[in-house]
Order: sequence, then structure tokens, then C-alpha cells
Amino acid sequence: MTDTFQDEAQIRSILDDAAKALYAKDADAMVAHYADDIVVANLAPPLRNKASEGRNKGVLEQWFDTWSGPINLELRDVHIEISGNLAFAYGVSRMSGTKRNGERPDIWTRVTHCFRKERGEWKIAHLHDSVPFYMDGSYRAATDLKP
Repeated sequence: MTDTFQDEAQIRSILDDAAKALYAKDADAMVAHYADDIVVANLAPPLRNKASEGRNKGVLEQWFDTWSGPINLELRDVHIEISGNLAFAYGVSRMSGTKRNGERPDIWTRVTHCFRKERGEWKIAHLHDSVPFYMDGSYRAATDLKP
């Protein structure tokens, strides 16, 4: 097995671990593969969270508490590029489940994970989720799109 093949398998395993952690609403597992200096740009404000904010398990747990059951995450069309100790993975993801207020979100987003190999282990150094918005002047998030 080549190093690139092994590296890609490890990165895919990390992405799978993240989906399992989200499903289980396990904040410790969510941040287990994060680099110490991770930058997170997810769907919730602010525009980005640096290191300590991106690794804040308390914020994750508060968000998890707004869901009445598991949070499903499906990754599709994942492409991985690796060069030395840096890699990135991008694709689309579907998040769904049931909120405590009865709402049933089912949203597709664009997602990019940037990885850095530290002491022989891949870590997520940057995480970015986004939704496009309609360019018709409404600036409404296009949460109704599906691949």
C-alpha cells in the first residue's frame, strides 16, 4: 500500500469518525481530530472561530441540546488531494435530524476540510461549511438545493 493510499484512507476514516461523532452528539469525539490551532468557519456565526473557539466543546454541547435525537451527516462526492504533510478534502454534506422544537432540518452544504500531518497523524487544521445564497437581491440562503 502506498503512502498516499494510506494517507487517503486515514483521512476518510477521520471524516467517518466526524459523522459518527455528530450522530452520537459526542463533543469530545468531534474535536478529537482537530489541530490545536484549528480555524473553523461553519454555518453559525461568527465568520470564523480560531483555535480555542473552534475546539469549544461547551458550544457544541449547547447546540447538540437543541436536537431531540441523533444528527445525521452524509458526505458525498468527497475528493481528497494530498501533497506531503498537507491535504484537503471537499464535497457536499447533508445534515438532517429532528430539533427539540419539532423542526426537521434537511440541508445540503458545501464542505472543505484542510488537514496537516503532525507527528505522523493527520489533524484537521481548517474546517469550512457554507451554503450558497440567491443572487436575486434577496440574499436568502439557498438551503433548498440538493445535489
